[in-house]
Amino acid sequence: MAEHLGSTSSWQPRLVALDIDGTLLKWIEGAGTTHEEIAPAVHEAVQRAVDAGAHIVLASGRSPHGMIGIADLLDLHDGERERLWVVASNGAVVFRYPPLDVVHEETFDAAPAVTAVLEHHPNALVAVEERGVGYRVNRHFPDGELSGEMTIAEVADIVAGPVSRVIIRDPDATADDFVALAEKLGLHGTNYVVGWTAWLDLAPVGVSKASGLQRVAEELGVGPEDVLAIGDGRNDIEMLQWAHRGVAMGQAVEEVRTAAHAVTGSVYDDGVATELDRWFGGAVGGAFGGASE
Repeated sequence: MAEHLGSTSSWQPRLVALDIDGTLLKWIEGAGTTHEEIAPAVHEAVQRAVDAGAHIVLASGRSPHGMIGIADLLDLHDGERERLWVVASNGAVVFRYPPLDVVHEETFDAAPAVTAVLEHHPNALVAVEERGVGYRVNRHFPDGELSGEMTIAEVADIVAGPVSRVIIRDPDATADDFVALAEKLGLHGTNYVVGWTAWLDLAPVGVSKASGLQRVAEELGVGPEDVLAIGDGRNDIEMLQWAHRGVAMGQAVEEVRTAAHAVTGSVYDDGVATELDRWFGGAVGGAFGGASE
């Protein structure tokens, strides 16, 4: 993707949108996504951005319950700063923290889409967020993949009412299997995104990290032209395209890298720190310069 026209060397992000898993957090073998440790270089770079006056907004597919610990690890609130804005559930939930206060939530009827997917993957795992608790699931997910408590329930009960997000996971399938299935089904009336493995997120139509961030940006009095966004997953594509500068992590799949304006180092090379240091006091300067463009 080409850089936005009109960018100058004086540009500096006023809002920095950061994905969590694969962007701020490394995948640790055997510990999964629940291993929460921020690399010192990333922590320091985020603090430099905060000190420069940028709004840091976490934007994740995680539930709100699974995001507040990351805000704590990054030391993004100290009692003197304004409460954080956070985009959760791939844009379906926007909340302030601390304390956790949901200010907007999009819901939809997921039953038809879930039924269609399960016709092709009858043994798949299904989960729906229970805000502040964890997830209602038809069976337990692999260790480390969901945060919070898992409550067992029948699929029909899990999707009986409006939900903000549904996760469908098939440990016996691949991401390519789910990409092909999503294209085949169309999933009318539902947004979907395929994760790094056979993991399908279902959300209301028109809802994405970009739509959640747009809502936050309006509250903060900034526009997409003021935003730097960094992410690594297919659920980051809309966010990367919406932002003035969308940056893919080095380990991202080609579809995500192509959608971004630039590519930074991988999560294992502290790519977030590399990118933030371009704009907030690092050694590398110049608008949209450096790593892979």
